[in-house]
Amino acid sequence: MLVKLTNVEKHYAGFRLNCSMKVPEGSVTALLGPNGAGKSTTFKAILGLIFPEAGAVEVFGKPVKQMTKEEKEKIGIVLSDSCFSGYLNIEDLTPILRHLYSRFKKEEFLTRCKNFGLPLEKKIKELSTGMAAKLKILIALSHDAKLLILDEPTAGLDVLAREEILDMLREYMIPGDRSILISSHISSDLEGLCDDFYLIDRGTIVMHEETDVLLGNYGLLKVTEEQYRTLDTGRILRRKKESFGYSLLTDQKQFYQENMPGITMEKGSIDEVITMMIRGEEI
Repeated sequence: MLVKLTNVEKHYAGFRLNCSMKVPEGSVTALLGPNGAGKSTTFKAILGLIFPEAGAVEVFGKPVKQMTKEEKEKIGIVLSDSCFSGYLNIEDLTPILRHLYSRFKKEEFLTRCKNFGLPLEKKIKELSTGMAAKLKILIALSHDAKLLILDEPTAGLDVLAREEILDMLREYMIPGDRSILISSHISSDLEGLCDDFYLIDRGTIVMHEETDVLLGNYGLLKVTEEQYRTLDTGRILRRKKESFGYSLLTDQKQFYQENMPGITMEKGSIDEVITMMIRGEEI
């Protein structure tokens, strides 16, 4: 297991993180949730940037506090609030990265920067939002990391640039012994990339599911008040009151398709599942 969090707790004024999750070797895991849910706090705990009051954080099979410099070099990082000085240009970064990472691949890094249209001589503070996002990704991929931790890595990118980044991440995973932990507000990106999802809300993991199961088994029933009164709700996870009756989230849509063919059933997208799990009420 490349990353393992067990009952990790971190307290701030008005916020409490209580999180358990795992990132297996060879997998892409997504951490989803609304703003302020605890995604960035979780990432910072994994990286040893903050220390929890309780629980255990393990990376590469050992407590994060015990990681060596060599092991830390095996992590590629993109955080929303971190980057190098804005007064440096990309060429200025290469000696810094070479010093930070013993496996830094200078020529490959510079070639990728050129391919993505990043001006090597331009100061970082003068880059557009999209260019700065690309640069963060390319830095994370520049030193043969075994684990990528990416907090909103495609934020600010257009559709074509996002697809280029996703292709790079898919290529990164080819060896089979690497892993990615990623958060994103763009669920369509994650559907084609991630193996499983964790959903966090107000500091607590409220759902964990494999991507194939979520896309294949989850569905939204649209029922009238009368239909709801006669419905078997034992397989319903959440409900939401609507003008026509109820929207109902199930993780066993086939049961309802086979036993109640007259009911309207919609395929549950990741966004819809997130919305129902957070805003819907339990039966």
